[in-house]
Amino acid sequence: MAKRKIEVENFTSPSSVQSVDADKYEAMRAAYLKAVPPSEPGATPAEILSALKGDLPQDLFPGGATAGWWAECVQLDLEAKGVIRRGDRSPVRLRKA
Repeated sequence: MAKRKIEVENFTSPSSVQSVDADKYEAMRAAYLKAVPPSEPGATPAEILSALKGDLPQDLFPGGATAGWWAECVQLDLEAKGVIRRGDRSPVRLRKA
């Protein structure tokens, strides 16, 4: 049986669309949105990754495997869709839109 796929966008490459595993994307998206703060100053991608690791299903991310790649994939997709926003200055800090 073929795995379900979902198309994701990329904030830094607006014309880029990729198909990824839907189960992993949806699990990471739920954990990511739980970890992203709603207001300024937001949180760095590393802080968000650290906060969300405990909310990932072990059958999809055993021991946090590949969580970094999936967190970045979800981050860029959520930014492209306007669900989360970057702050105006460095370092990158993210918050809910």
